[in-house]
Amino acid sequence: MALDNLREFVGAIEKAGDLTRVTRPVSIDKEITEVADRCMKSPGGGPALLFTQPTLRGGGKSAYPVAVNLFGSERRMALALGVECLDEIGARIAELLAMKVPEGLLGKLALLPRLAEVAKFPPKTVGRPACQSTVIKESDVDLTQFPAPICWPEDGGPYITLGGVITKDPASGVRNVGMYRVQVLGKNSLAMHWQRHKVGAAHWRAMAERGETMAVAIALGGDPASIYAASAPLPPTIDEFLFAGFLRGEGVRLAKAVTSDLEVPAEAEIVIEGRIDPRDELVLEGPFGDHTGFYSLADYYPKVHVTAITFRDDPIWPHTIVGRPPMEDYYLGHATERIFLPLLRLTIPEIVDLHMPAEGIFHNLVFVSIDKQYPGQAYKVMNGLWGQGLMSLAKVIVVVDKDVNVRDPKEAWWVALNHIDPERDVRFTMGPIDVLDHSSRGFTYGSKMGIDATRKWKEEGFTREWPNKIVMDPATKQKVDAMWKDLGIEL
Repeated sequence: MALDNLREFVGAIEKAGDLTRVTRPVSIDKEITEVADRCMKSPGGGPALLFTQPTLRGGGKSAYPVAVNLFGSERRMALALGVECLDEIGARIAELLAMKVPEGLLGKLALLPRLAEVAKFPPKTVGRPACQSTVIKESDVDLTQFPAPICWPEDGGPYITLGGVITKDPASGVRNVGMYRVQVLGKNSLAMHWQRHKVGAAHWRAMAERGETMAVAIALGGDPASIYAASAPLPPTIDEFLFAGFLRGEGVRLAKAVTSDLEVPAEAEIVIEGRIDPRDELVLEGPFGDHTGFYSLADYYPKVHVTAITFRDDPIWPHTIVGRPPMEDYYLGHATERIFLPLLRLTIPEIVDLHMPAEGIFHNLVFVSIDKQYPGQAYKVMNGLWGQGLMSLAKVIVVVDKDVNVRDPKEAWWVALNHIDPERDVRFTMGPIDVLDHSSRGFTYGSKMGIDATRKWKEEGFTREWPNKIVMDPATKQKVDAMWKDLGIEL
């Protein structure tokens, strides 16, 4: 059954024995980060944390608890999306993509239950949402009463880090929900960190060209599938709430915002509504301790004038911390990796599996295994991946054969470093680079590396005999399995 809101998710995590309630006072000024970081660096990602007595920067106690690391394990990520294993969602997508209209009346009738399931996905509008139990508008707005943490020592200020930022394309009216960091500048103003590759930034540029004020809403909380969907790299024409409905198996409940025509999650904990005026000068945002493990430098971004804050009774402030991996965001990215693999296979069918290890920070390192059928196929796959949405930002792609477990980086690197002749098998190209990459020669532009670590064919210039891996024969393994307990060896 789908989880409808953040408190249901917290309750489910606690029931599973995976939540720690921190009942002593802990400051939102870096202390929450240090506690959470130690948990995230522990085996398995550590427990989810609910700080019930966070203290504000002035020393007073916050009225609202702070939840951190809710998505910080593969187990909790699966719980958020209502599955035992994340690959189940990829299998559902593959099944939908393979769905064809059958011939004959009986075949068409048999298809009706599956079509009825698809009909459950669109969002549903409700009248009196929980997220608007309390409404604070205009001059009464005071963001400083909320426990937005300062994460790292050099950060430019407190940040909202787990919000779904809701905007609309001014031409098509298509909604976008993106997970962008937002700096709290004061009682009623924010700085929106919109990277140039993001859909929200494209909406803002279009509105600025028209000279029109842009409505924006930031939803904190809601059902966990919608929180995840805001982080997913969906095409611009796909509504994240529709995708969340697919993940949940039922539509997300939405409600009209109180100061704009945007729709917001009815089950959100807190919603911050605002507007961006194209006549305003950009404001300095940052620095920010980012998921690269380094600070992203301060730069100028749009200013959000907060027009209203609405929240449900006794709201929880959801928060995530990024920094040197592994962190909670790795598991959000890992879910994307497993869920979207079937879509990659639509255009690159030879892909067997794909993995982006934590140390590669998503886009810096991609291992991909392929069913190699012809010479040069590894380079075809590299170029295909660099042409796929945000995969265009991938800095290093390593292609291996289908028998390599790319989800084990040690195995993938062992095979790759044994298989490559650097001069022959490494290719360089240029292209877009992530905004947060501080090493590229230009802002958002730099070089990329592709490594062909597949077995080489004679057509690829390899004339020697390719050796086999060292693997014990099955008969010997069975004999040792039978005697293992008697050997007295504990591993």
